[in-house]
Amino acid sequence: MGTVPGPDGLPRCGWCGEISEFFPYHDNEWGFPVDDDIRLFEKLCLESFQSGLSWRTILAKRENFRAAFAHFDFNRVAQFDEADIERLLADAGIVRHRGKIEAVINNARRACELVEREGSLAAYFWQFEPDERDLPAPQTQSTSEASIALSKELKKQGWKFVGPTTVYAFMQAMGLINDHLDNCVYRDKVAEARKAFKRPVKAR
Repeated sequence: MGTVPGPDGLPRCGWCGEISEFFPYHDNEWGFPVDDDIRLFEKLCLESFQSGLSWRTILAKRENFRAAFAHFDFNRVAQFDEADIERLLADAGIVRHRGKIEAVINNARRACELVEREGSLAAYFWQFEPDERDLPAPQTQSTSEASIALSKELKKQGWKFVGPTTVYAFMQAMGLINDHLDNCVYRDKVAEARKAFKRPVKAR
């Protein structure tokens, strides 16, 4: 897929052309590096909900997901119980899939454990940032060695719905790789942001 003209006439990644709402998401979020644990946890959860669905569906419901899951504060979500699961299953504003809902709660608990060990989710996830020189052409694959490795480690720690494809989409969106097309006007902007980004490190 090539590029499509954005609202300003400049080229954007082709997937933006599916719906107009994709343009602000692409321009303001996708690919810019993130070190905020809540945002990282939210994105991984939303990518797990997307499994088998489209990002269009999830993005349209994102604010509902935030309201339903305590804005993805994993310390709070880790306390959710069966009553919360029933509440979420009755919430028409989100994707009502018991397995995925239970996975978010489980993953919140695993996130708390990970933070205790690593200091932050950011410090852990950014360890898996691949060398840019090893990356293929943008948007030519749906998994990578890095996403497979991170998926494997998360599963080993008890995380659920974190397959290599889900993790790769997470890495694309959170800026661990710059997967904007070469002629997308935002590729250079993301490259500059990544260059200026201070990689989080494990707390000593």
